[in-house]
Amino acid sequence: MTITLIGATVASTSPAQAVDGWRPAPSYTSTDKGDGTYSVPLLGSDVPDVSVERVPAAENDEGRDLYYMISTTMHLSPGAPIMKSYDLVNWEIVNYVFDRLDIGDSFSLRNGQNSYGQGQWASSLRYHGGRFYVAFNTNNLGGSYLYSTDDIEDGAWTRLPLGRAFHDPSLYFDERDGGTPYVFYGSGSTSAVRLSGDLTRVVAEYPGILRPADYPGSPFLGGLFEGAQVQYIDGHYYVVIITWPPGQGRQVVLFRSPYLLGRYATADGGNPYEVRGALNSNGFAQGSLVPIARDGGRTDWYGMFFRDSFPVGRIPALIPATWQDGWPTFGDDGVVPVNGVFAKPIRLSPALEALERQKGIVASDDFANDAPHKAYMDEKWTIPAPPEVDESLLGVELMRNPGFESGSVAPWAGQFGARLALDGTDPATGSTALRVGNRTVNGSGPQQSLDGVLQRGVTYAVSAKVKYAAGPATVRFNLVADWGAGVQVMAAGDVPAGRWTTVSGRFTVPSTAATDKVKFAVETPWANPQPPSSAVEYLLDDVSVVGQPVTTEHPTEAEIAPNGSRLGLTWEWNHAPDNRHWSLTDREGWLRLTTGKVVTGDYTYAKLSNRAELTWFEEARNTLSQRTFGPKGSAETRLDFSGMEDGDVAGLAMYNRGFSYVAVKRVDGRNTLGVVNRVQPFPATFDQAAAERFVPGTEVPLGDATEVHLKGDVEFDSPTGQGWTTFYYSLDGLAWHKLGDRVGPQTLDGSLAHFMGHRWGLFNYATRQAGGNVDFDHFLLSDTLTAEGKPVGTAALDAAIAHARTLDEHHYPADAWAAMRAALRKAEQARATRLGTQNQVDAPERALSLELARLGVARFPVAVSASARTRCTGPKVSLTVEITNHEAVSVDVTVDTPYGTKSFRDVEPGQTRAHPFATRERDVPAGSASVTASATVDGEPRTVELTAPYEARTCR
Repeated sequence: MTITLIGATVASTSPAQAVDGWRPAPSYTSTDKGDGTYSVPLLGSDVPDVSVERVPAAENDEGRDLYYMISTTMHLSPGAPIMKSYDLVNWEIVNYVFDRLDIGDSFSLRNGQNSYGQGQWASSLRYHGGRFYVAFNTNNLGGSYLYSTDDIEDGAWTRLPLGRAFHDPSLYFDERDGGTPYVFYGSGSTSAVRLSGDLTRVVAEYPGILRPADYPGSPFLGGLFEGAQVQYIDGHYYVVIITWPPGQGRQVVLFRSPYLLGRYATADGGNPYEVRGALNSNGFAQGSLVPIARDGGRTDWYGMFFRDSFPVGRIPALIPATWQDGWPTFGDDGVVPVNGVFAKPIRLSPALEALERQKGIVASDDFANDAPHKAYMDEKWTIPAPPEVDESLLGVELMRNPGFESGSVAPWAGQFGARLALDGTDPATGSTALRVGNRTVNGSGPQQSLDGVLQRGVTYAVSAKVKYAAGPATVRFNLVADWGAGVQVMAAGDVPAGRWTTVSGRFTVPSTAATDKVKFAVETPWANPQPPSSAVEYLLDDVSVVGQPVTTEHPTEAEIAPNGSRLGLTWEWNHAPDNRHWSLTDREGWLRLTTGKVVTGDYTYAKLSNRAELTWFEEARNTLSQRTFGPKGSAETRLDFSGMEDGDVAGLAMYNRGFSYVAVKRVDGRNTLGVVNRVQPFPATFDQAAAERFVPGTEVPLGDATEVHLKGDVEFDSPTGQGWTTFYYSLDGLAWHKLGDRVGPQTLDGSLAHFMGHRWGLFNYATRQAGGNVDFDHFLLSDTLTAEGKPVGTAALDAAIAHARTLDEHHYPADAWAAMRAALRKAEQARATRLGTQNQVDAPERALSLELARLGVARFPVAVSASARTRCTGPKVSLTVEITNHEAVSVDVTVDTPYGTKSFRDVEPGQTRAHPFATRERDVPAGSASVTASATVDGEPRTVELTAPYEARTCR
């Protein structure tokens, strides 16, 4: 095994030598170039299915137009992030709609259930009547939901189930009709429903408002036809749709009509919607139109459309439009180059632009538990009582005539045209099997009722023997149950032609299942068009469904209740976390992950018809994740593994369904470090342990060490469309060693089992016993890779520290100053130590630069402090007001009190002036003096008004 030592040299510039001053680079997810332009796509990170809403300046407390954006996060928790921007180019996460979407098994990785690639999809965000609304669909959690709040950044959200599924729901309030609420939805065509005024029920249906068949010969129609977003512009309703015509790329299609409901609103029932192909360039597609207010009451409309850029993900782009005759042309005459540059549509003050460039949607973290509290963290759930179990139905065969030895097919019956017959020519066991013929669709097969005997919360061992003679070399068979919530695959397996094969598995019936009416059936996987397996005739024998002793996990209050730890808004858990098994308080400044259960290998993708198995890594609960960013990025952490148990695996991952990770494994008391790489193709069944074996040549015995520093460097542009990760380790954070060659390629999984960009993950799971723990000291990001061979550079950190030391606390609000000083202390501490990677420099520099930029915006217009005090002068009260000039220029000050006014002209820098006001009163109530200060600061005339409170005073 060859280990390459990476020498970490430091190119240092002392603060005194930082002659270029403090000019920080933009955040990792900003494409703002700092010269009034930006490039597309924005963010360089996974932000799909975007919906953008403007809150006009007249309707918010900040006095400027505010923009909010929501995105899809599927199985992640918290979910449905709310992002905020002042300029539509730079964004930060300010809130989440929910902490957890559900407390059931599938959103919590319990009892074999999961929500990979499902959960929350394609939200729409709307502002109406002073309230914010979010509508989205769930593919596996009860259909669509409507959330609302009156405070989008800090408020709690109210949740309302809509009672059914609306594909890609777009909530729209028709202000031309008094704010009537509608939901537009659909895939393949666009329909709408009208909601009641209180949004609680559907009161009218409008199917097929937009149908591709109504526009024959339109080359831009076909495929997808979903993601509708509605806007009203200059007398027309515009509907944005994403399409994917055969042989073409994804593109934007725009419909417009003077009537929102189309043919349902015209006198003759004709279709008033016109259509245009709006954008067909480099795959920029689904999204919304965004209004930008201009002088004179004019409004410009841009497009915010995402582009598939896997494995980073689906990345949005703000695209300008030129409008003519009521139709937009996006980009440069319809062309939007990848990495194309456009002028920013909204310009801000220099200080605010500098701050916006520092904001982002990824961040380093020192796990100090100092993130702001948000209302979603206090989300309330009612914990259901565990279902009652009839133990007389456990351990007994629930199938009737399971081996077909009764002399009759009954109670089995054919479904979807299947013909059933007893066959004694080649049974698996006994004298008879069941022949299943006349199959035309995947569901054609035998079924029987399990009404009232299948129990909620019980795990069942499910199996059957299957044999077929003619057809594909292998066929996957599914043993399924249906209680009205869609077909649930209880067990699945691949059967080779010509050989009796046992299909088996375990399945836990959800606690929400309606088990009064249950149908059990044998099927093959669905596909469109129907695959060859749908016509395969086969023999079936020894079908079995047996309830196991109850070991089912149930949600608990402790699992869900807040645990006193608050993570930053850039973090999301891979499924809802178990709050008993993670902490930022057990060890100050560290993230602790404790294994709560042992992985089983029994989890399968509910989303996939072949019920492909999950890896142990995917089954593990409490994996903490952040977005990656492109085109390259680095993540570093320090892992204390002294609390691991035998069989535990913990480390740093760059993951999706395919993943690459570096981890410590403890086996028989020995700790070994290594790299795991899982890439396509993904088999439906496999050996979980083998899938996560270390890559040969990457294993390092750790001996007596209890800590290790881990680093992953990922490249998404070498080549484009693939993710390749190089892992490193260090025992002291200074001398780093490469773990083999770079691993990959990580690519988009065509089954869309996860359907999100690759993410960084911190994880810990148990294969033998629960209860082990690991601690992560920090998570440090950089966009510099070790392989670039650059010396560790501190110039930006030194410049930020030097700039911070020049500032005067009197120029800033106390809270903003305190936040900057805390970041400065950490930056100074980092600078005082030896530095082994650029991550160790960039993380404190980025944190300090963000706080310095915040100070630039928070700075008082004129830095003057004022105080007032009362005292007794004989029997009367005297009020003295004192002002101090903290500016570098002279200041004019006027003090106004109930007892007189005093002006101070040309108060010199650093000078304090005071004036006593004779009240001529024995009793003076508490009050305040008003102070107005004016000066020319940085060449700009400025004025500030402040108050100086004083106490009540009585003199005798």
